[in-house]
Amino acid sequence: MLEPVIGLEIHLAIKTRSKMFCSCAADSFGEEPNVNTCPVCLGLPGSLPVVNQDAIEKALMFSLALQCSVPELTQFHRKNYYYPDAPKNYQISQFDQPIGEGGFIEVAGRCIGVARCHVEEDAGRLVHPSYADHSLVDLNRAGAPLIEMVTEPALRTPEEARSFLNQVRAIAQALDVSDASPEEGKMRADVNVSLRRPGEPYGTKVEVKNLNSFKSVQSALEVEIRRQTAILEEGRHVTQETRGWNEGGQKTYSLRTKEEEADYRYFPDPDLPPMRFNAVRLDSIRTKTPELPEQKRERYLKLNLKVADAALIAYDATLSRFYDAAADLFPGGGQPLANWLVSEVLGHLKSSRLDLASSGLTPGGLVALVRLVEEGAISGRVGKELLPEVMAGKDAEALVRERGLTQITDTSTIERLVDEVVSSHPAIASSVRDNPKAVNALLGRVMQASRGQAKPDLARTLLQRRLGLD
Repeated sequence: MLEPVIGLEIHLAIKTRSKMFCSCAADSFGEEPNVNTCPVCLGLPGSLPVVNQDAIEKALMFSLALQCSVPELTQFHRKNYYYPDAPKNYQISQFDQPIGEGGFIEVAGRCIGVARCHVEEDAGRLVHPSYADHSLVDLNRAGAPLIEMVTEPALRTPEEARSFLNQVRAIAQALDVSDASPEEGKMRADVNVSLRRPGEPYGTKVEVKNLNSFKSVQSALEVEIRRQTAILEEGRHVTQETRGWNEGGQKTYSLRTKEEEADYRYFPDPDLPPMRFNAVRLDSIRTKTPELPEQKRERYLKLNLKVADAALIAYDATLSRFYDAAADLFPGGGQPLANWLVSEVLGHLKSSRLDLASSGLTPGGLVALVRLVEEGAISGRVGKELLPEVMAGKDAEALVRERGLTQITDTSTIERLVDEVVSSHPAIASSVRDNPKAVNALLGRVMQASRGQAKPDLARTLLQRRLGLD
């Protein structure tokens, strides 16, 4: 039985206003090509780089959050290679003195080692228009700050690799270090995979590039594992190489034989002095580090949230920030708030093809609605009917006042409705007396007669009493 051995190389776009070594805007997503460039990120003669300290701070925070050891001294190197979208013909990166080493992330009870985190600049982007027989280069992204994170070859399945990427994204977003959005190219991953029999030395690894989603990572690994398995079962040898991923054809294809470290001719960048990190600076960063997803999950569990809800909210930075803001406004609304957020709000967003940020829903708006339901002012049914309007920014309390939707809790009023329904449907009432479990057939009519405003539990109790079922 052959066992996959998988490692990941993950690139996270660091969330800064400017690029790694110049003042050009770092985030150019959606902008016209080649508008955010200057002599520094274009590598023009005579230009000199200056280190973006905000990017360094965020890279340190990320490394420390992964329990990496941070060296006292680190520096930048030049990694030499020619790509059409690398204007300098080298990349400013880090070689033997990265900003963090030896960390880990826990996935499903297993600690996956993080070999290193280092800071570097991004390359540009090639565009291949269908109307031309040539490619175009967009250098807006060239020089943008990146964290490259390299795992140990400790992952064993494509599903585990995908789970690991979800963990990395959750951590990066919780720390506000990166938007970590694969759709915008702000989180990219290359995979290294080989096969071996359990306990034997590692096999020949193959790198697969051009993976633009977590789904693509899982699919590419599944395809590459099948390809390598077929080669080895035929008695042939796997070639060490770099392969690309064809999303449409769901296959990998050869790009080039794999480069080794010597091929990149690393040497210290002469324009950038080494950087020193003392204990005071690192302690300051630890103090400023926000709560991590796993810490959030544990806190939510202490608030008696359901296990699944606690995990879902904790590992989604947008949801957790929204939930925490709402919980601060409604201290007693822990699980009810979670119920509405996870079930009703997310369901409405999905059906409307919106996200939380683009909706008009605020933490205060959701709290006002949930509080009305929890305090019995309106029924859950009415609350669900009002939710789309509340998510569009309307005030729940004002809607209830304007439409007279306050829940009916007056016993005599509900008794009158029950009498009317039972009198109007004698056959159904008779069958319910014979089969009490069918009481909902009448209860629904009572709720309809009250326009959904009768308190459901009270209506059920009075209906059972009227039928002699209590």
